[in-house]
Amino acid sequence: MCKPLCKELGLSQTAFDILMFLGNNPKYKNARDIVEIRHIKANLVSVNVERLVQEGYLTRQAVEGDRRKTELLCTKKAKPIIERGQQLQKMFFEKLFVHIDDNMRKAFEEVMQVISKNSDEILEEKE
Repeated sequence: MCKPLCKELGLSQTAFDILMFLGNNPKYKNARDIVEIRHIKANLVSVNVERLVQEGYLTRQAVEGDRRKTELLCTKKAKPIIERGQQLQKMFFEKLFVHIDDNMRKAFEEVMQVISKNSDEILEEKE
């Protein structure tokens, strides 16, 4: 569902995913968070973050007290893209959950939490 929007915006899916992750999760602010939580390869994160910075969608800001760390901040230019992406996400989930009642949805969410935990453990075993 993102493909037409990415094409319109001239963004790769990975660049779009990075913007959406940062926009939807303001507590996460660095490339390492994207790699660890979204499981996107570090080199892809690096290349796409650089492009997003160059195109004015992200800025880098040094972390006070730790010059080795850099925070990634979405710019005003990124805001309309994130808003459109959030609308797309909302529409996707509405379509995904058509004909599913509250009990079924709750059970699904509980199962997905367990699957997410299990998949994180599997990924940790490989490291």
